[in-house]
Amino acid sequence: MTSLATKIGTSFGPELLIELRGSRRRAQLEDRLRALVRDGTVSAGSRLPSSRSLASDLEVSRRLVVDAYAQLLAEGYLVARRGGGTYVAAAASTAGQAPRRAPARPLQFDFFPGAPDLASFPRALWSRALRDVLRSAPASAFAYPDVRGAHELRVQLSAYLRRVRGVVTEPDSIVICAGATQGLALLGRALAREGVRAIAVEDPCLPPHRAVLAYAGLEVRGVAVDEHGLDVGALDAPAVLATPAHQCPSGVVLSPQRRGELVQWARAGGLVIEDDYDAEFRYDRAPLGALQGLASEHVVYLGTTSKTLAPGLRLGWLAVPGSLLGAVIEAKALDDLGSATIEQLALARLLETAAYDRHLRKVRRRNRARRDALILAVARELLGARVSGISAGLHALVRLAQAVDADRLLALAAERSVRVYPLSQHLIDPPPETDALVLGYGNLAEPAIEEGIRRLAAALGQIETGDAP
Repeated sequence: MTSLATKIGTSFGPELLIELRGSRRRAQLEDRLRALVRDGTVSAGSRLPSSRSLASDLEVSRRLVVDAYAQLLAEGYLVARRGGGTYVAAAASTAGQAPRRAPARPLQFDFFPGAPDLASFPRALWSRALRDVLRSAPASAFAYPDVRGAHELRVQLSAYLRRVRGVVTEPDSIVICAGATQGLALLGRALAREGVRAIAVEDPCLPPHRAVLAYAGLEVRGVAVDEHGLDVGALDAPAVLATPAHQCPSGVVLSPQRRGELVQWARAGGLVIEDDYDAEFRYDRAPLGALQGLASEHVVYLGTTSKTLAPGLRLGWLAVPGSLLGAVIEAKALDDLGSATIEQLALARLLETAAYDRHLRKVRRRNRARRDALILAVARELLGARVSGISAGLHALVRLAQAVDADRLLALAAERSVRVYPLSQHLIDPPPETDALVLGYGNLAEPAIEEGIRRLAAALGQIETGDAP
């Protein structure tokens, strides 16, 4: 006979899967409890079910469970608290285990491009929005979601994008996704479903974006970027992923002439995926309107909260032309049946009350100060280097005085607890040397930026002098 205990009906303790077969049930129970504690399945400090409850679940006598507990108490695996139950001993779960490796310590000065100031996430605003939503949302908000996304958020996004970015779209043309990565995955599969075999990407661009599109089954072709942005004349695929407002990672803006050329190319039958990843952050002038507003039936607009709020929210959106909308919605349905509703409603509340706009105004001031700190630190510490690109976004491209071995620079910088990101890593065919670094400043305070650049200068100096690490 087999008995199974999963803490059904017990009021305390973790659920335990225990099988007792045939005879010698007390020994079996002791062995199973001992194993659960040793391998950490039941963690130190966890409360076990009462002897009465466990006996009932296992369909054995209470005496058998009491005796098994007593044996493990004697061996030091368990501890009893008078009137408080039986618990796993503090040191017991490490018994018999190989020592665990301590996790690698994060580097102190990480110039990760694209990260916002995580410590300044607007917790109060978000908490208030969540409370409002949970207080007022109907029960239907907790059902399986609309695959396209919560209607309330799509309505607010449609109005916001039209007002702030000049995007021409309606709520029914918007699909909510889990960040830009899922958005690109959905588009990649939708395009493949529609018979598209290849897509162009800017070179350099984000390596994960290339990987996502390739994984969707598309052939990814690089198109060069210069000081005027994407070379539209070199496009040789029916679709292109582009960052016209602030090229990632070079920081240039697609020139007016090339914007016109790209719109003309799209109207002639091409499809543009416009990744408008940080257009909210322009510090020296108002940003140009989205390219989508000039050719809404030939441009997919992609945006997220990853730069404005936090990447951990996993909230993004696509404004999709009618010709591709059905395929994107189908891809989303097959992917996850729709994104979480409550967080969408919270974002809708921030947009509706203009709290989102107020938050962005505060963030712009802080980001501008950090960009200025980076420029000053580079001018002071990195002789011959310069910051290129427009005053925008959360990263800057730092052109070095001379090309250096990328791997050696990464190693020497890491020794000084600094992480930097060579431009060469963003190229489709990365060379061993790099003459520029993509440095993010959004998640570093001004003193940390200054100290990080000072340490980076020491690492570069060691390369220049040829000193051994």
